[in-house]
Amino acid sequence: MSLTLKVSDIWKEYHGHPVLKGCSFSFDDGGIYVLMGHNGCGKSTFLRLCALLENPDRGNVSYVSEGKPIKNDRELKRKITLMLPDVGVFNTTVFNNAAYGLKIRGIEKNQVKERTNKVLDFVGLINKKSQKALTLSSGETRRLGIARAMVIEPEVLFLDEPTASVDQENAEIIEDIILNISSPPALSGSGRKTTVIIAAHDAVQAERLAAKVLILKDGRIIEK
Repeated sequence: MSLTLKVSDIWKEYHGHPVLKGCSFSFDDGGIYVLMGHNGCGKSTFLRLCALLENPDRGNVSYVSEGKPIKNDRELKRKITLMLPDVGVFNTTVFNNAAYGLKIRGIEKNQVKERTNKVLDFVGLINKKSQKALTLSSGETRRLGIARAMVIEPEVLFLDEPTASVDQENAEIIEDIILNISSPPALSGSGRKTTVIIAAHDAVQAERLAAKVLILKDGRIIEK
């Protein structure tokens, strides 16, 4: 069973300007959710709060497994990850970039190789694994970002505008990757679904991808 994310009456403001005003929603384990809204409405802020990178001013972000709240610690944070629109890459190979999360966790070398090759194949970059990551196109870099996120086998994956400023071919590839992520067994073979929560602005894309489309308006979430 995957994690359930529960967002309860969260508020957030910056420099006296309220961005989120009592957001509440429960993201059940598995499936794809797309959060839509105009630029500046708070979508990225909402993802950062849910990914535990920031704290709400009021309210609560919690994770539950089998009906029991999970302690907000390093182990929980290793089960969730956020990919930003601007994917930062290291000046090394595609393989080393994708393997980074495993290496800092001290995963055994053979497992690093196996899991990294599997995830690069999953995103269609296995043939570029020895290439310098800085030479990839913007669409390929975005796919590398997804690979780096997925190699640690997160239970909840947040994607902030995953196809923004990406060519049509790569956008379609990324959409297929996202759909496959939510369909077990994607990578781990455990049969556990990964919950995918996406911030986006393309209504047509949202309908293609989402099990549920949510609207962030006036600081609150509305289910479409």
